[in-house]
Amino acid sequence: MTIREETNAPHRRWNPLLREWVLVSPHRTERPWLGQVASTTASQHVEYDPECYLCPGNARAGGSRNPAYAGTYVFNNDYPALLPDAPAFEVDQEGLIVARSERGMCRVVCFSPRHDLTIPRMQPEEVRAVIDVWTEQYRGLGEIPWIQHVQIFENRGALMGASNPHPHCQIWANETIPNQPARELAAQNEYLEKQQKCLLCSYLMIEQNDRERIVSENESFVALVPYWAVWPFETMILSRRHAGSFLDFTDAERNDLAAMMRSLTIRYDNLFTTAFPYTMGFHQQPTGGKSHPEWHFHAHYFPPLLRSATVQKFMVGYEMLGNPQRDITAESAAAHLRGVNEVHFLDRA
Repeated sequence: MTIREETNAPHRRWNPLLREWVLVSPHRTERPWLGQVASTTASQHVEYDPECYLCPGNARAGGSRNPAYAGTYVFNNDYPALLPDAPAFEVDQEGLIVARSERGMCRVVCFSPRHDLTIPRMQPEEVRAVIDVWTEQYRGLGEIPWIQHVQIFENRGALMGASNPHPHCQIWANETIPNQPARELAAQNEYLEKQQKCLLCSYLMIEQNDRERIVSENESFVALVPYWAVWPFETMILSRRHAGSFLDFTDAERNDLAAMMRSLTIRYDNLFTTAFPYTMGFHQQPTGGKSHPEWHFHAHYFPPLLRSATVQKFMVGYEMLGNPQRDITAESAAAHLRGVNEVHFLDRA
């Protein structure tokens, strides 16, 4: 059975990064795409909100006041999930009751002083400025000897738990490598040892030859719906060149990454003519001073919208008790994203 034939019947797809199966059930819908059930128009946000704790000059929830910043702005999270001075402890009762202390640092990055902007509405040079800040934050935090992993991520929209619509992201730097990147690290390392080549370089070559799941591409990056995708319109951004982190990118590659992020998120917004919610994050090589030739830079986008701005998909039932499952195939999701206009719906005449 060919790959295209198997997409018409229930089947499992292997995720080589997390080394787990995904159940795909395309027969559950007469067509993978049922059309737009409902749509929400974007809120007409103001450029400055006096009640917003992330806008320039305003007081934050923790009591500090933001400076009158004109570009990007980084500060230590007022309510961090990780603390750099957390006391060391360890609990181990017969290997059953186990706990260990975890130090870390949490920061917030405001993309822009404007309250009404998001990545798809920002200019390329503005997104590039954010990438430069991410690069320096990854560098600086990664140089702290006890920091082993730097996770940069954005939760966009209240649906994904964002507490404020002002364009921003978070950075959590951990003393240990978290679960998901640790699994990806093990998978990439094992593949390199056995195959003597990079897992994601090899995967990208397959996708470039097949082209069915590619959404957008430029000289330096490819955005695609991974073959093993779980979320309805899940995508990955992969660097064409083997690179481990922001630190490996040239000036031109940083510009191309900014362009790719805008292109992909504009397609997301245009898909349902709404400020499309998602969780996204960059997976870069662990820090701590060790070389990681197996690691290939990539970004994950996990959006929950299934068929409209009012129909979402989360992990429930079988997915919590068995394994992840999806109805919309990676191929159909990619086709819909490719077919979306790259001019943001709010910017059309």
